[in-house]
Amino acid sequence: MTSQKIETGHQDVVRYEAMDYYGKRVATASSDHSNKITGEGNPNEWTQAHVFNDHKSSVNSVAWTPHELGLCLACGSSDGNISVFTARLDGGWDTSRINQAYPVDVTSVSWAPSTAPGALVDSGLLDPVQKLCSGGCDNNVKVWKLYNGTWKMDCFPALQMHTDWVCDVAWARNLGLPKSTIASASQDGKVIIWTVAKEGDQWEGKVLNDFKTPVWGFSCPLPGNILAVADGNNSVTLWKEAVDGEWQQVTTVEP
Repeated sequence: MTSQKIETGHQDVVRYEAMDYYGKRVATASSDHSNKITGEGNPNEWTQAHVFNDHKSSVNSVAWTPHELGLCLACGSSDGNISVFTARLDGGWDTSRINQAYPVDVTSVSWAPSTAPGALVDSGLLDPVQKLCSGGCDNNVKVWKLYNGTWKMDCFPALQMHTDWVCDVAWARNLGLPKSTIASASQDGKVIIWTVAKEGDQWEGKVLNDFKTPVWGFSCPLPGNILAVADGNNSVTLWKEAVDGEWQQVTTVEP
């Protein structure tokens, strides 16, 4: 596979990028207060498809929704707001917003799996869910759910265990099981695993590890029980969840 350079047209630092499920669109977040979508038309030819200028400060994070829910993009900004853009059939975009999700910076956003928790074991049909989690400057992780077209907090209180800014969040795939899992990374050096046994229960947090240095981010690939953590020592560690729910380090990727 050859590398490609994609010109985004941003006027300042690109802070985050995310590719959609089909590999045909790249969303970027920038310090120039905008986020943009660049699409691949002909093979290896990428052109700007849409520009969003809905934020008044740096856009720090973007995330595509699971493809089963259509084409939706969530964006977190230093203006404290989260915006969600949903593509229409006519080529336009509808916008919904979580105003003042945080006092200032929204540092990260991550979508929940589209499969409703418990769908694998429930005898009835469960509708897909639209949920996302976020991290920000108040040290908290927050969970949001779309109710009748309006985004509302879905956990009370917010998930509070970090003692410094939350740098990244990732919602693990649940594959239709009742349990939901979120991982959060912070400048306090800790990664916390948040779990809820079933819909409606209280979230519980457990420290995965204290890295003694800021943890900037991670990824949570399929099937959802593996976590790759990047920390301030320029190292990447891989963690795996055992059948008893405990997480263990399985390897280190040296810089």
